Amino acid sequence: MLNNIAAILDAGVAASTNSYESIQTVTVGAGGQSSISFTSIPATYKHLQLRFLSRDVSTAQYFEVRLNSDSSASNYTWHYLQGDGGSATAGGATTGTFPGAVINFTAGAGTSIYSAGVIDFLDYTNTNKYKTIRSLAGFDANGSGVVSLTSNLWLNTAAVTGISLQYNGAPNIDQYSHFALYGIKG
Repeated sequence: MLNNIAAILDAGVAASTNSYESIQTVTVGAGGQSSISFTSIPATYKHLQLRFLSRDVSTAQYFEVRLNSDSSASNYTWHYLQGDGGSATAGGATTGTFPGAVINFTAGAGTSIYSAGVIDFLDYTNTNKYKTIRSLAGFDANGSGVVSLTSNLWLNTAAVTGISLQYNGAPNIDQYSHFALYGIKG
């Protein structure tokens, strides 16, 4: 089943290892950070991919991803499919629910468990259509955990020049969390 999910996520993205170019990486230092931002993203790629290994210092359950500093809840929609090994859930929301695209996945605070994930930003420079964001993320807690497939739509045709992430609410992204943004050649 995971191979099927991986095939879906790879659809339309070049598989060659030289198709990915590092744009920027962020490793969170002591004390944590409230958000992560990537700015001045070059418009020279077909797609963007953000890979992360992250932990929250409170009990947040998802990332809010904002494009070009847009925090208007009416500009984002989302759908998700999530499983924990015993049950599966699905859901979604139309505009007006969250002030950013939602990446649903995280482990709770007070543990040493980090969540891992990959977020794709498709056709991020195309000014003729809304932007699609998709992610595969989750965590393993030695007998429990969650894996989540999420899709989002940013209802804006502007080219993406900035991406910011924060956990829902005001919690911090914990020390040693790591984020790497890549450009994918077309």
